[in-house]
Amino acid sequence: MGHGKQIRILLLNEMEKLEKTLFRLEQGYNMIHFTPLQTLGLSRSCYSLADQLELNPDFSRPNKKYTWHDVGQVVEKLKKEWNILCITDVVYNHTAANSKWIQEHPESAYNLVNSPHLKPAWVLDRALWHFSCDVAEGKYKEKGIPALIENDQHMNCIRKIIWEDIFPKIQLWEFFQVDVHKAVEQFRRLLTQGNRRVTKSDPKQHLKIIQDPEYRRLGCTVDMNIALATFIPHDNGPAAIEECCNWFRNRIDELNSEKHQLMNYHQEQAVNCLLGNVFYERLAGHGPKLGPVTRRYPLVTRYFTFPFEEMALSAEESMIHLPNKACFFMAHNGWVMGDDPLRNFAEPGSDVYLRRELICWGDSVKLRYGNKPEDCPYLWAHMKKYTEITATYFQGVRLDNCHSTPLHVAEYMLDAARKLQPNLYVVAELFTGNEELDNIFVTRLGISSLIREAMSAYNSHEEGRLVYRYGGEPVGSFVQPCLRPLMPAIAHALFMDITHDNECPIVHRSAYDALPSATIVSMACCASGSTRGYDELVPHQISVVSEERFYTKWNPGASPSNTSDVNFQSGIIAARHAINKLHQELGAKGFIQVYVDQVDEDIVAVTRHSPSIHQSVVAVSRTAFRNPKTSFYSKEVPQMCIPGKIEEVVLEARTIERNTKPYKKDENSINGLPNITVEIREHIQLNESKIVKQAGVATKGPNEYIQEIEFENLSPGSVIIFRVSLDPHAQVAVGILRNHLTQFSPHFKSGSRVVDNADPILKIPFASIASKLTLTELNQILYRCESEEQEDGGGCYDIPNWSSLKYAGLQGLMSVLAEIRPKNDLGHPFCENLRSGDWMIDYVSGRLISRSGNIAEVGKWLQAMFFYLKQIPRYLIPCYFDAILIGAYTTLLDAAWKQMSSFVQNGSTFVKHLSLGSVQMCGVGKFPSLPLLSPSLLDVPYRLNEITKEKQQCCASLAAGLPHFSSGLFRCWGRDTFIALKGLLLVTGRYLEARNIILAFAGTLRHGLIPNLLGEGTYARYNCRDAVWWWLQCIQDYCKMVPNGVDILKCPVSRMYPTDDSAPLPAGTLDQPLFEVIQEVMQRHMQGIQFRERNAGPQIDRNMKDEGFNITAGVDDKTGFIYGGNRLNCGTWMDKMGESDRARNRGIPATPRDGSAVEIVGLCKSAVRWLLELSKKNIFPYHELRVKRHEDPSDSNEKHPNLVHKRGIYKDSYGASSPWCDYQLRPNFTIAMVVAPELFTTEKAWRALEIAEKKLLGPLGMKTLDPDDMVYCGIYDNALDNDNYNLARGFNYHQGPEWLWPVGYFLRAKLYFSKLMGPECSAKTMFLVKNVLSRHYVHLERSPWKGLPELTNENGQYCPFSCETQAWSIAVILETLYDL
Repeated sequence: MGHGKQIRILLLNEMEKLEKTLFRLEQGYNMIHFTPLQTLGLSRSCYSLADQLELNPDFSRPNKKYTWHDVGQVVEKLKKEWNILCITDVVYNHTAANSKWIQEHPESAYNLVNSPHLKPAWVLDRALWHFSCDVAEGKYKEKGIPALIENDQHMNCIRKIIWEDIFPKIQLWEFFQVDVHKAVEQFRRLLTQGNRRVTKSDPKQHLKIIQDPEYRRLGCTVDMNIALATFIPHDNGPAAIEECCNWFRNRIDELNSEKHQLMNYHQEQAVNCLLGNVFYERLAGHGPKLGPVTRRYPLVTRYFTFPFEEMALSAEESMIHLPNKACFFMAHNGWVMGDDPLRNFAEPGSDVYLRRELICWGDSVKLRYGNKPEDCPYLWAHMKKYTEITATYFQGVRLDNCHSTPLHVAEYMLDAARKLQPNLYVVAELFTGNEELDNIFVTRLGISSLIREAMSAYNSHEEGRLVYRYGGEPVGSFVQPCLRPLMPAIAHALFMDITHDNECPIVHRSAYDALPSATIVSMACCASGSTRGYDELVPHQISVVSEERFYTKWNPGASPSNTSDVNFQSGIIAARHAINKLHQELGAKGFIQVYVDQVDEDIVAVTRHSPSIHQSVVAVSRTAFRNPKTSFYSKEVPQMCIPGKIEEVVLEARTIERNTKPYKKDENSINGLPNITVEIREHIQLNESKIVKQAGVATKGPNEYIQEIEFENLSPGSVIIFRVSLDPHAQVAVGILRNHLTQFSPHFKSGSRVVDNADPILKIPFASIASKLTLTELNQILYRCESEEQEDGGGCYDIPNWSSLKYAGLQGLMSVLAEIRPKNDLGHPFCENLRSGDWMIDYVSGRLISRSGNIAEVGKWLQAMFFYLKQIPRYLIPCYFDAILIGAYTTLLDAAWKQMSSFVQNGSTFVKHLSLGSVQMCGVGKFPSLPLLSPSLLDVPYRLNEITKEKQQCCASLAAGLPHFSSGLFRCWGRDTFIALKGLLLVTGRYLEARNIILAFAGTLRHGLIPNLLGEGTYARYNCRDAVWWWLQCIQDYCKMVPNGVDILKCPVSRMYPTDDSAPLPAGTLDQPLFEVIQEVMQRHMQGIQFRERNAGPQIDRNMKDEGFNITAGVDDKTGFIYGGNRLNCGTWMDKMGESDRARNRGIPATPRDGSAVEIVGLCKSAVRWLLELSKKNIFPYHELRVKRHEDPSDSNEKHPNLVHKRGIYKDSYGASSPWCDYQLRPNFTIAMVVAPELFTTEKAWRALEIAEKKLLGPLGMKTLDPDDMVYCGIYDNALDNDNYNLARGFNYHQGPEWLWPVGYFLRAKLYFSKLMGPECSAKTMFLVKNVLSRHYVHLERSPWKGLPELTNENGQYCPFSCETQAWSIAVILETLYDL
């Protein structure tokens, strides 16, 4: 059915003559649209049906009654013998006013019983009917309104009479007003009864009119409770009560007056609409010019049925309150200009009928379905049966008046249809003017194609735009992978020259335009269609209401003057056959790409392109919106440049005049213009063309082959269609490219070509090249941000007029392509850069070739592919560049995953993509970041130094985050490394890299601590208390997760600083087994650590105050807790130091967390427990360390009970110099829960986690401080320098912004304790965890960095000062998934 579908619209009037009517369908259509074949109503409109279930008896003959079965046989014959499908309309919105069943079931319509809100509109409608009858009878002639309305003066008189006579007489405002006298009397009674103890339920409630649901005159009321509470007499005397009643009366008068004003506003609109209607029907040049007002052609169409004898208006009005009469006053249907299609204009709340905004179909009654079948059982059952008859005999339906059909009704009916016809083809025409609204209908109803109409175009440029919009993807579009993001799309179009109920294009444009416009439409890559009247040049609209003549018969030998026959010489039939044949061929052969070129104001060139064989068909049409006989058209036609080689002229056709009698409307047949026809020639060579004067060849660049066409007879109403191939050289190159791309996708098989003389490297499958790469080599190929690349002497590619890529490696390009590919954004500066020159192409391959070894092999493979890429036309380069990169990139990712753990290899897409964080963060630069390992250690990676040509260690290090912490001294941090190491290296199975990093940091131990900033060891800063405990936790994890992991304890550690004051020693000078280094850590803490940082002062920290350089750590004798720090330094991960002189916070830590920080206590407990286990097994040779611990140090001797402000939480620290800091709610306790759960009581832990969830959990991260805290601020702005002590220069870094890495520990703690709380808790937690992780997945997918950020501002808002991808953020989510 796809793109080659064309639809033919027929008004079927005679069953027996069907075959003759179809006249062998010589034009090459493959679908016919029948207007409804049911019994018609009195108006004879095809869309006003009297009985939806009966076949129109007009088809039958005295001797033969036709049934639906006969229709089915004809449809089946068309399908089997002629390959033609049939669709017909379904009309759900209305039925003919004379339908028998609607009289028996008036509840199926909007009548005055079930829709009393229509009563005022009905009264107005009757008044206007009586007025119209009086005008017809000449009763208003004296007042200036004759029966024949001819000018503005008559119109002004109508306006005057309505305002002065009709509105005052019918007093519509009374339907919305309160009877003042009645209300005041009721109020007085209530006041004098004395039981006035009434209180207003809501003091904001004011007295307002309550609409009478039955809409009786002056039937509205007010709430007396509110009245009694509003108007209170100051005593019980008669005078006070009278005064109170007067206040009340005045208020009711005011409210009534408001309703009167509102009704005036409605009446103004009603008069305007009514006069607009009169003007169109009686005065407008393009209107029907109905002539004098009569009862048959009244002044305005009636809005309601009135099946009784006429009487005076007052007598008629008395019937609206009699249900047995009022149920037959039914609202007609119609349409409302610019209305919301999702709102039903006949329901309460709409004033369309009262304001006369409905363009009314007086022959049809609007149907009232309600919300479900139970609301109107007969109607739903009747229409369902109608639908089933249609679906039984036809292959598709057109939803008539779709935009006004209630969505739930259409859904229900189409469900019933699809049960009988699962592949039902559904088309609809929507007049919403809004593509988003269109998509609601398309998705809810499963509409196959939306009708779009070329007749809506006001010039050729707009016609071309419609083809571009609805006619397929652009030429050179990206190849979309099978799995891709769901993008908003335009509904598939059924693009019509003209639809069956619209005005004739010959009247609006000219007969000469039929051929060029039909060609433009037919070149769209979607369904296309037309009407018989269009093809046969019928010069008037064929009315779906009043046309009773038959179509002409097919007769190959008929003469042009024969008005009852047609053949190939009639209208544009011969050309139609050719363009339909071409349309089907282009659809079948995959010419799915479209390019529209506006050559000049009348000439439109449409290109259809095949993305596999790269052949194009170019149709050049010279439109004739103005009649060439009466308008000027230039003889000079601009030259055209067609890229490629013209193989043939598929078709050239011109609209010409012939010498016949002029058009005369035939009595019996629907005849077209006899004097206009087309002259066509098919499949000729360029030099045989009568339209092309000459064709030259030009080249633009080495691979752009262009033919310049000069026209001589491209007169208005002409078309010429060329078949074009690529330049032969480019055709070979594209075939070779496609051949090499088949290793990545079978999509490229068509159009591929094998050659023997290709570069030898292309004979090796790319997967085989990729399989030789290590993960650190993949880090260089795929990633590396600007500063990493600069360290190696390069940089990321910068796209002019846009920005630099995030990475120098392939991920930098892939992130941009992932953004532009789904949208097919070929105008993006990235694509523009590719089309303009080879710079980016050469950068990609050149960068890798310069790196030698396996990396260079990848570069050489790309270079060999790019050799062919450079030989194809520039407009195709973006899509093939993308295809090459996708193939290489996905193969490289597979190569990375193959080197990782089974957890990653068998994991979800989320796990796999997160695991790439390990490749992203873990790499080796030009200069090694880690201190050298012991030369006696096995399996250490080495490389040749490019300058000295000597062997040197090249161990991978972990960057803390990109782009800020990725290179030089600021790449490696002890704390960041060891918080991230388990997730990024152990969970992913990169055990050797993990071992080397653990041992390298072990070598830098000094004062019993490992450094915070590593600085290659020689510039290390020992100013953090927690890094050493994270390091110990990683060794523990290594021992447990790695096969024979405990062997690491015996590995040699090259000590850089064997004593606290040693100068740095070269690797191998002094080696110790790792277990000795561990013991030293424990011992030093037990003894107590106290020292002053080396080179203390501004040269190592320009913000720190002097006392801050003094470092202390040790074990608290009373609690057994590790403690340390002072009020002027910050030795934990919350390490923001004030930097603002203006706010006077320079040198003050925002969060010193001195004393015992909760996570360090947990990490220490974990280490002691583990070492004790190893010691018992004699794996760890030391036994003598003792740490005293009391069960619960906080409760028995709470030092500052007055500072407790939240119950059920764990302190953030113990013994801080600023005591209130101990009592702040922060997420750090969750870390202790994960590493040392034995410290916690299950129920208390669970309660604390619930509070953390409620108070701290954000979309991606955890708030770093309780939002109830007075210094909380969730927005981090490091550039802001103002007077605010708590904010200036990002002082609130850890005082609210939502950091990602704590969320991993929170989720893992929830998982651990939920299992202890029972199955119900566990299931709920599992749901929460997956829900939170899904947000990380979405972020990871969408991030151009392909990572998770360091932090977000409050509620997950983007923070521009955060690292875009942070090692520990990715690591903790991987650990959570590992725990799951």
